[in-house]
Amino acid sequence: MSDALIECVPNFSEGQRPEVVRAIVAAMRVEGVRLLDWSLDRDHNRSVVTIAGPPAVVVESAVRGAGRAAELIDLTTQHGVHPRIGAADVIPFVPVRGVSLEQCVMLARQAATEIWKRYQVPVYFYEAAATRPDRVLLEDVRRGQFEGLREEVRRDAARQPDVGGPGLHPTAGASVVGARKLLIAFNLYLDTANVAVARAIAREIRSSGGGLPWVKAIGVTAQEQAQVSMNLTDFTRTPVGQAFAAVKEKALQHGAKPVRAELIGLMPEAALERNSEWMRLLDGFEEGQKVLERRLESPLAWPDNR
Repeated sequence: MSDALIECVPNFSEGQRPEVVRAIVAAMRVEGVRLLDWSLDRDHNRSVVTIAGPPAVVVESAVRGAGRAAELIDLTTQHGVHPRIGAADVIPFVPVRGVSLEQCVMLARQAATEIWKRYQVPVYFYEAAATRPDRVLLEDVRRGQFEGLREEVRRDAARQPDVGGPGLHPTAGASVVGARKLLIAFNLYLDTANVAVARAIAREIRSSGGGLPWVKAIGVTAQEQAQVSMNLTDFTRTPVGQAFAAVKEKALQHGAKPVRAELIGLMPEAALERNSEWMRLLDGFEEGQKVLERRLESPLAWPDNR
């Protein structure tokens, strides 16, 4: 796998203290790893980092990030609109070139072992790395969030972690580590502050509610607007434009419409639908900054460790 390339997109449960996120990202600097993107969301109280490189060094980078997050994030005092069970909440490994999804599963196993061994943060496996059918879906693993899961693992062995435990880390919770295909995180802001509208739309369009396949969605309040927050887990089967059209149609039924779009992290070039309505609604979108292939050619500078 000399020319093998993988992506990793750790999600950290901190979006309100830039200095903390900066310190986590700085700790992830490993020779050979490219920093492609990192962003913060105050309302979700969450940050998303995208890195890429050869498998071994990307695993090491992700593990270091999980450790620094465990030091700096205390879930007993952290609150936001996004569900979470861990300081380093989700750590997916994604094949990009010369690596199979099955090989990314093995990388997820390696990362989980190191996270527990070094930092005593237990790990659940999800998506392709799941060892049980009830843990394939991230939302099933995160049921109850940190507070609920912390109590449930004490009385129900079926809810205990796959690696480490049996209890959660007292302040850092647990990490969910997995392997998956490229995912697009796409948010739509509506012209209303009524979050009930966003929640109703999310229920109607997500696959678990009988809506669009390969779409996960929740309705939240962000920047004082109702927001439909989506993860498109297979954009080749349900393109962004189809998800946008579904939200627009459902919103119209509620007397609302999408007025602004937001991309969290990066998207592959194959997912672009230039001159589409949803792309025109994107805030400050530049292909050089938000398209995976462009960022691989021109990665970001790592922040210093001060």
